Amino acid sequence: MVLLSVLDVLMYIVGTVGIVYQAFCVVISLVSKPITFPDAPMDKRYAVLISARNEEQVIGNLIGDIQSQTYPSRLVDIWLVADNCDDHTADLARSKGCHVIERFNKELVGKGYALTYLLDRMNESGASDAYDAFFVFDADNRLDHHYFEEMNKAFQAGFRILTSYRNSVNLSDNWVSSGSALWFIRESRFLSASRMRLGTSCHVGGTGFMFSREVMKRNNGWKFHLLTEDLEFTMDSVLHGDRIGYCGTAILYDEQPVTFQQSWRQRLRWSKGFLQVFRYYGPALIKRAVRERDFSAVDFTLLLCPFTVLTIVRILLGWLFAACGFVTWQSQVQSLLGWSNGIVMAVLTMMALAALTIIVERDHIGATNKELFAYVLSFPIYMLSYVPISFQAIFAKAQWKPIAHKGA
Repeated sequence: MVLLSVLDVLMYIVGTVGIVYQAFCVVISLVSKPITFPDAPMDKRYAVLISARNEEQVIGNLIGDIQSQTYPSRLVDIWLVADNCDDHTADLARSKGCHVIERFNKELVGKGYALTYLLDRMNESGASDAYDAFFVFDADNRLDHHYFEEMNKAFQAGFRILTSYRNSVNLSDNWVSSGSALWFIRESRFLSASRMRLGTSCHVGGTGFMFSREVMKRNNGWKFHLLTEDLEFTMDSVLHGDRIGYCGTAILYDEQPVTFQQSWRQRLRWSKGFLQVFRYYGPALIKRAVRERDFSAVDFTLLLCPFTVLTIVRILLGWLFAACGFVTWQSQVQSLLGWSNGIVMAVLTMMALAALTIIVERDHIGATNKELFAYVLSFPIYMLSYVPISFQAIFAKAQWKPIAHKGA
């Protein structure tokens, strides 16, 4: 069937281009010096935006990290939206000197809606006009002592949107947390650093990023409400011509899920969110890539391309056509056998990537060598679980649900 042949060619092209680009980024990050920013006056005023839902166990740690920075604390204000809380998160934040706004809305659920509510209140009162830029953190985050000082350098170097180095507080808990942590460390070390060296745009993660007052005003606060609001914000910014920068010397520590059920639920939301963003922003990115010759648009088109979904669709169509007699079962079995070799190579590649990440970033990873060896072996299992997750995402109505944090 022509359709199956077209899908095979399309998957081969997209897969090959994606692998080659990823490999190129790894090489660039290994052979080039990371970009650092010159010292800058510590005179900008920043607002920290935190969306917290029942986070009294961990929010004090983040507030303490923010208030003990090398950057002058008088120039950093913390604004927390206590989103549908039924614990003492709001009271605790107020007792530590934070601006707290409480929100109760069980219909519009999620971090994007909470940030919209928070910035709307700040804009209505005029409070947002006092700040040069806004940081976004999750309640469970921890920060390096120099985080704001380093991000300030990058901001004063001219970037209107910035992301930072994302590490983990609990990489060594088990194979689930290590899989997620290694993925984010790899992204910071090999992708974001290389994009900076190549002069293209990075993308923000769900936490540890900042944007200028001008960007906030352009967006009339926060207008992003898809399941992956961070990715939506990135695509919108790229389509506006912004270059998102990366500050590798600003280190944030995130807490990863420790149970496979939590991880599955979180990644199901991410996978569904990727499909949403591809649907709404994919055509515009492709158009920009062609018309503007914008490599960042090409890069993010590859990032959003639902390759796993295409693979699943190709297999199911092959089986359907074979059952209807349009193609032979033998041809489809041969196709699967051919792909099995690719799966073996993918497993070996993922193990090598995990090992390389650990070797290069060993100073930033807190685990024993024995644990890290085990996590290299388990990393492909974590990654291959994305296949059934991606399949479920096609049909599931994934919703934002909070993950309980224990803190560090």
